[in-house]
Amino acid sequence: MENVLPSEYGYVLLSGAVGGFLMNVYLGTRVGKARKQYDVKYPVMYSPTNDQFNCVQRVHQNYLEGLPLFLTTGLIGGVSHPLKATAFNLIYLLGRLVYSHGYYTGDPDKRRFGGFMYIGFFGNIGLTIYTALSLLNLV
Repeated sequence: MENVLPSEYGYVLLSGAVGGFLMNVYLGTRVGKARKQYDVKYPVMYSPTNDQFNCVQRVHQNYLEGLPLFLTTGLIGGVSHPLKATAFNLIYLLGRLVYSHGYYTGDPDKRRFGGFMYIGFFGNIGLTIYTALSLLNLV
């Protein structure tokens, strides 16, 4: 099988698909532990009485809401610029981690410290636009 992708694309897959999966497992595990700690039974998504649990649950839910766009733009943008996409993926995931731990404090305002994740997010959107325009021979 002939490789039609740049060899550096492997870094995109590791940082985006594998890194994104590992982040999901980490955040989901935190929710499971919080369920036990705060005695929040399934199928309840959010506790009517425990904001600390809700912060942990919200971190994971918010990650899942953005995951499809993170994966799509990282994987597509990485076709034309694999090393830049890899860097943007890592910035995004590190920002998510900081965001999460800020939110875990129980003070939702502290999640803002992870706002630098948007550098990675919008960087990969830009790379995706560039990749699309390149395929159309417009750049």
